[in-house]
Amino acid sequence: MRQSWSFASMRKFIVSIAWFATCSSSAQVTTERRCMFLASPQNTDLTQSAGNVSGFVQHCARTDCCMGHFRLEGGKLTPVLLGCSIMQDYCPNRTCYASTHQQNFIGCVCNSDFCNTNITSNWPSKRTENKQPENSSDTTDVLSAVIIIIPAGAVILVISFIIALKLKIFPKCCRPKTPTNAYDILDTCYNDLGKHLEIQKQVACGHFASVYHGTFQGLSVALKVFPTIRQQEFTKEKHVYKLPLMMHSGIIRLLEDGKIRNGFVLVLELATQGPLNAFLSRTVCDWACTLKLAQTLSQGLAYLHTDLNMNGVYKPAVAHCDLSSRNVLVRANGSCALCDFGCSTVLQCQAPQGYSGIIKSTVQMGTLQYMSPEILEGCANLRSSRFLLQADVYSLGLLLWELLMRCSDLCKGSPVPEHMLPYETELGRSPTLDHMLTFVVEKKRRPIIPHVWAGFSQGSTLHELLEDCWDHDADARLTAECAANRLVSLTPDIAL
Repeated sequence: MRQSWSFASMRKFIVSIAWFATCSSSAQVTTERRCMFLASPQNTDLTQSAGNVSGFVQHCARTDCCMGHFRLEGGKLTPVLLGCSIMQDYCPNRTCYASTHQQNFIGCVCNSDFCNTNITSNWPSKRTENKQPENSSDTTDVLSAVIIIIPAGAVILVISFIIALKLKIFPKCCRPKTPTNAYDILDTCYNDLGKHLEIQKQVACGHFASVYHGTFQGLSVALKVFPTIRQQEFTKEKHVYKLPLMMHSGIIRLLEDGKIRNGFVLVLELATQGPLNAFLSRTVCDWACTLKLAQTLSQGLAYLHTDLNMNGVYKPAVAHCDLSSRNVLVRANGSCALCDFGCSTVLQCQAPQGYSGIIKSTVQMGTLQYMSPEILEGCANLRSSRFLLQADVYSLGLLLWELLMRCSDLCKGSPVPEHMLPYETELGRSPTLDHMLTFVVEKKRRPIIPHVWAGFSQGSTLHELLEDCWDHDADARLTAECAANRLVSLTPDIAL
């Protein structure tokens, strides 16, 4: 009894202190949902976009939901990301009830002020199973992250503590009978999204799914709809989007996933400018616009390729395996974001010991014009993570060439060429595999880099960057991170 009284008193104390901090730190008092805020440097920009941050309190701008992501270790939870919900706007629960459970990574959303400081859930606990029968009464451990903020001018004092929970049995429909991949746990429990979304016009149709513009709880979104017989492809792509720490400005955000009457759907952030190939077909860019497209594209790929271990939460490296200008989207602000991970492979590069929540999928290689020489020839070691990542870098080189060719400032007074896919001038818009093998593998030819680029201050750098990305030798190519760093070093000045 004393323990529960102490816990309740502490929570009241935290909320009152946080309320005092938000009132003291600003002349205006907001009425939006208030959530506890905690983010790593890599995720700060993205999480701050969901609302204004004052110390360790966030005022939600577009949602009524707080979110929390926690690391589970030894039966205890530690917060790794707190704030206003970025990817979910449907939160019927007032308390932070775990809605995702992925090995050592648990998330929740809730709809009351500062509700993300404490999480409740039902999932198997080895500790309780060893001590009690399955139908024994529940007791309570403690988990929470408490952040006490005392503003004095610009000084903020932060105090954290951990409260653990005793865990109940995970819902039967989601509980595997035997140990499985962590991402398979929720595969039999799909959210029914039919009443929450409206499908409008179709914008694309692929082998496995169709893409529509639509609305989800009043928000304009992209809806990728898979027919029922394509459940496996839906599950695979969903798993890539839902890998831990996959939140990056260079990757399209998954907002929700679930089932509808005639299939399965991924609810995705809407990039209003559409695919990069369509954008380039109708848009001539100046150097500043072109540089932003190139930088954000390369940064998104570099992040995808990176394996991260942050506060015990692990993001494996991912090879896209179908990088093309139709699988890169352009936002309204002129930045690029990667999408369509149906062919992607999740790589076990430097996984922590005992980590088993990684999907190793069968490699499917994508669009013919963007395939690297070793993939075209069939001599790539597809079990090597480096080969798969460097094949993506080859595709990146072609994409950079594709968008640089539509830059008006690089044409030096000449008409800007019409948008062309890689090798379209030499081999036509739909080359055969034999033509690609002859041109790319045997002759080692690449798209032509205009001589006029040499007349610009950064032209030689661009020329070298492309050649280092699409080098015939995979081991000689740049990494995606190195390519991104070279592009960041370029200046907005493209003077002669």
